[in-house]
Amino acid sequence: MSDPLEEWRAAYDTARLRDVPFETMSGVPLEPVHGDAPYPGQYPFTRGLHAAGYRSRLWTMRMFAGFGTAEDTNARFKELLRAGGTGLSTAFDMPTLMGRDSDSPWALGEVGRAGVAVDTLADMEDLFADIDLGGVSTSMTINGPAATLLAMYVAVGEKTGVARADLAGTIQNDILKEYQAQKEYIYPPRPSMRIVTDMVTFTTAEMPKWHPISISGYHIREAGSTAAQELAFTLANGFAYVEAAIAAGEDIDEFGRRLSFFFNSHTDFFEEIGKFRAARRIWARWMKERYGATDERTMMCRFHTQTAGVSLTAQQPEINIARVATQALAAALGGTQSLHTDSFDEALALPTEKAARIALRTQQIVAHETGVASVADPLGGAPFVEWMTDEMERQAEAVFAHLDELGNGSILEGVYAGIDNGYFVGEIADAAYRFEREVNAGRRIIVGVNDFTDGDEDTEPNLLRIDHTTEEYQRKRLEAVKHDRSQEAVDDALAAIATACEDPTVNLMPPIIDAVKAYATEEEVAMAMESVFGTYVETAIV
Repeated sequence: MSDPLEEWRAAYDTARLRDVPFETMSGVPLEPVHGDAPYPGQYPFTRGLHAAGYRSRLWTMRMFAGFGTAEDTNARFKELLRAGGTGLSTAFDMPTLMGRDSDSPWALGEVGRAGVAVDTLADMEDLFADIDLGGVSTSMTINGPAATLLAMYVAVGEKTGVARADLAGTIQNDILKEYQAQKEYIYPPRPSMRIVTDMVTFTTAEMPKWHPISISGYHIREAGSTAAQELAFTLANGFAYVEAAIAAGEDIDEFGRRLSFFFNSHTDFFEEIGKFRAARRIWARWMKERYGATDERTMMCRFHTQTAGVSLTAQQPEINIARVATQALAAALGGTQSLHTDSFDEALALPTEKAARIALRTQQIVAHETGVASVADPLGGAPFVEWMTDEMERQAEAVFAHLDELGNGSILEGVYAGIDNGYFVGEIADAAYRFEREVNAGRRIIVGVNDFTDGDEDTEPNLLRIDHTTEEYQRKRLEAVKHDRSQEAVDDALAAIATACEDPTVNLMPPIIDAVKAYATEEEVAMAMESVFGTYVETAIV
């Protein structure tokens, strides 16, 4: 039998380490790992995915940005990259998230407000103008119309000389959590899963550097869930995507290693660390034991983390910097692969450039000044941390057992059933209600809100404001694109999408790519698919 310590040492010795002193500020040398087996980089990866931890590579500092027009956000992207950001993360406005164009009646008053407006390929071209898509990884947070935005990104890459095989990044594309928490869906669950599976198949074949789904617990937590519910519902959705892809004939070790996750880092420090460690262990075990994965890369739970937007307060907003710092530290100690830190003014408006820079500097301090990146899994072995990890796993497994029963042995069918019968919505609502009762009763303290309220809460910081001129500009730009394109080419491309939707054996990505290259709008693509798939209306649970 092999020696785990010798295996770890062999893996560590092959890692390319960062050229920094791995010692304390006082000059005390630090060992790369402490504690017993399994070590970092060893199944089930509780202690981290890589033997050297952050000694070899820091997490990606991927700052979320998007507001106004594509040109506005392009400028913010460039500023974040100049400030030391190492990846891009794109926020889209509400009409874009819902598959609607800026000239839709649904979009009135919302264009560019909560993210960047993208209607056609022309906007995507402006969004990434003068940014080397072959040299940067990009994350796009979008779900219902995810296939259309991915198609636009592929088209921009090809127009700028970057082959689709060389594009690196992630698209969220986690439609199941939309029915559970965020509510930005278009089509019913089953055809939506067909779209997701087609994207998995397409990227597996043609985009080896792309993560086709970022299975998101973040929005589940923002909706009010507990940490354990976030963990359980997120991983259950992951299992559902795995089952859907396997049913479509995909090899788990081909697509599975490119699935990724997106978690929230909230304020209960040790609970969050336990959640992250439990996520790796659960995912590894289920991939191996239930779904038959043999490639260790498929068993690795890779995740992005964002600090908890819902924890930010409009009162005394500057103290949100401290909240974000502790949440970022928990994410680092939990072993995240990339991180976004919220800006202190986000409870009031979209972040200003200064606030976004402070947020980035916060995680740079965690990375470079605290010493947490010098040791892999620094808290591993601590009795409380190990207990918390076990407790998070125990609660999650109880949820999996319930969904397995609902689905008669299928997590996918159990998730469908949980959406239909209101299980997920009800559990999240109950958790949010319990928390708010504790806050309102003063039993749970929120600094500056229900205690310690004698700060400068009446002084509003400088805020980023999006006025009506953005919407006017975007509508005129869309009108110009429609005027200049070939309507016949658009009509043919949209008809091809509808025809493909009617045949479940046809992958939807190629006709969608053809349509966006003809400058079909996002809403036109969505409507072509709606004509076959229909739309989803949630059943009220009383």
